[in-house]
Amino acid sequence: MLQKILVYFEKQSFGVCTYIGERFAMSTSKIRLFFIYTSVLSVGFPIIFYFFAAFVLGFKNYVKRIRTTIWDF
Repeated sequence: MLQKILVYFEKQSFGVCTYIGERFAMSTSKIRLFFIYTSVLSVGFPIIFYFFAAFVLGFKNYVKRIRTTIWDF
């Protein structure tokens, strides 16, 4: 059961750390470590931010995919 969950998150990751890393020209692994360490120290607050950012990025990609030009109504 645990292995299925890990495989799901590895295949279907949200891409938040990758997006932030590309945006600020930083290593993705450093950003992931930052989220892990701050989650432990601040009792999970960055996890809430991570899921919120995943929702926003997913919604942005969905809107961008639907409406490619300004003339698509």
